[in-house]
Amino acid sequence: MVSLMLLLMVMLLGVSAAQLALQGEKAARGERDRDVAFVAAEGGLMDAERDIEDSGDSARRVAFEGGDGFADGCAGGGVGLRKRAAAGEAPVWQAVDLSGATDGGACTATHGTYTGALLPAGEGFLPFKKPRYLVERMACHQPGDDASADAAPKYCYRVTAIGFGARQETEAVLQSVFRKPEKEAP
Repeated sequence: MVSLMLLLMVMLLGVSAAQLALQGEKAARGERDRDVAFVAAEGGLMDAERDIEDSGDSARRVAFEGGDGFADGCAGGGVGLRKRAAAGEAPVWQAVDLSGATDGGACTATHGTYTGALLPAGEGFLPFKKPRYLVERMACHQPGDDASADAAPKYCYRVTAIGFGARQETEAVLQSVFRKPEKEAP
């Protein structure tokens, strides 16, 4: 009877140790997946900044140089280019589907579409799909800028990027504000 009780206690300890090891493995897998999504979102931010700085697409370059390529909603404008929401309205990045699942990607741009940058996705520990980003144009005044009514507006761009983990349910959203470097006069 005593040895049977000892055997039962050892078995319970073994089961507890196995469950603890499995929980640790699940936590590590989840952390790795979150890191993959975070790195993918950072890649989306960098790709958007390259797009803003020097887009290879001529229509997009015109949009960033003061053209009217930025739309109020998801209709019209360049893919992923939106005007800042009016005061009192929800920010654009909260009003659109960043993942592109419900709108077919009309509001956001996929990593590499305009810059040609490569980011592998879809296998093993890689993100299950490429990150997407949204660029919002906002009026931006720096110290020393002419803010009078006649002055040409200067813009900053709020970039919101979503990265995906190896599992579909893992997403990371990052945001940055980017100001296109001004070209110096010759």
